[in-house]
Amino acid sequence: MKNTTISILGGGIAGLSSAIALKLKGFDVDVYEREKQPTDIGAGIVCWPNASFVLSELGMLEQIRKVSGEPVRMDRISDDEEPLGSLDIRELNKQMGYGSYSILRRDLMNIIVARANELGIEIHYSHELTSLNFDSDKYALAEFKNGKNIKADALIGADGRMNSIARTFICENNQPIYQGFINWVGVFECNQPVFEEIAVSDYWGTGERFGVVPISATRAYWAGGVAAPEIGERNPGDYKDELLKLFRDWPNLIPRIITETPVDKINKIYVHDHDPTETWHKGNLLMIGDAAHAPLPTSGQGACQALEDAWHLANLLEQNSEVTEVVFRKFTELRQAKTAGIILGARQLAASLFNTEQDYCSQRNQRSKETDYSTAVLGMARGWASGLPIGPQVY
Repeated sequence: MKNTTISILGGGIAGLSSAIALKLKGFDVDVYEREKQPTDIGAGIVCWPNASFVLSELGMLEQIRKVSGEPVRMDRISDDEEPLGSLDIRELNKQMGYGSYSILRRDLMNIIVARANELGIEIHYSHELTSLNFDSDKYALAEFKNGKNIKADALIGADGRMNSIARTFICENNQPIYQGFINWVGVFECNQPVFEEIAVSDYWGTGERFGVVPISATRAYWAGGVAAPEIGERNPGDYKDELLKLFRDWPNLIPRIITETPVDKINKIYVHDHDPTETWHKGNLLMIGDAAHAPLPTSGQGACQALEDAWHLANLLEQNSEVTEVVFRKFTELRQAKTAGIILGARQLAASLFNTEQDYCSQRNQRSKETDYSTAVLGMARGWASGLPIGPQVY
């Protein structure tokens, strides 16, 4: 089994963390990435305790901690600064047995790439996958735009949510679903302290939302969202004006963050996901990460679930004598229900946040104020720890 060759299609979080996990188990693995260099699409993420467990297993958690914030709570706040409730992240960490870390995506990717390089994993950049086919022995063959073809004992499709050749090949459809809202995301950095503590602020309006995630007293990533029934244009020169038109009258921190974020640190995303699917593999090809299960950002679990994929996949392949559809079926059975629940839960929250009816939003805010957040924390801990040797079920 250790002589098995595994090729991973995609050099994002799912692809590279899987390569690291497999390499640590002794597999021969390499990675093929369409871009010319590592990418850091998105502003930042919170590595919740389930992700921190995997990062520890892969030998990266200490490096992550050095460049991360450690948020103590998540505050829900209305657009006119009314408190709507607060989730105790320290209690979540205690329940799950690992910390939560807010980190810029570029810093996370730098650490993952460095770890892959340290382990001698070859990352082939400028390899845009164009097609997949089976040969006479039912081995999947990957063909790239630059003319290169590869054949491996196992191919892992980690090529994202928007244009996954792997998902098209396996499911015969890769049409991502636009979920009716836009996210502008950005990175805010300044010279003087702005954030008194590392606490997530989640502001709710009517059909609008603005979240701020500090990493230090002077640095944060943020996302401003608004309901939008149709996909429109992206004109980077207009992003600040668009945001200020929407959020100018919100709490003072928000227009300041927008104004002081350089325009080249802002991205506009028409947000898509995929319906859950029960089919994740065909022959010796398996899809993982966003190709298999792409939740909305309201889940907080996109990158976390990609990391979980890496850990589970490496363990299953180590435990089995050869790469077969049986192994990939086991992986799918292990991961499908949890990721489907996260996808559907994220849609439900997004539908609530981006509802444009004032009465509905007032009632939503009232329900948030009445929420038992201690119970909510325990529910999150149990759900996110599911399938892992951490959390309330192991204490």
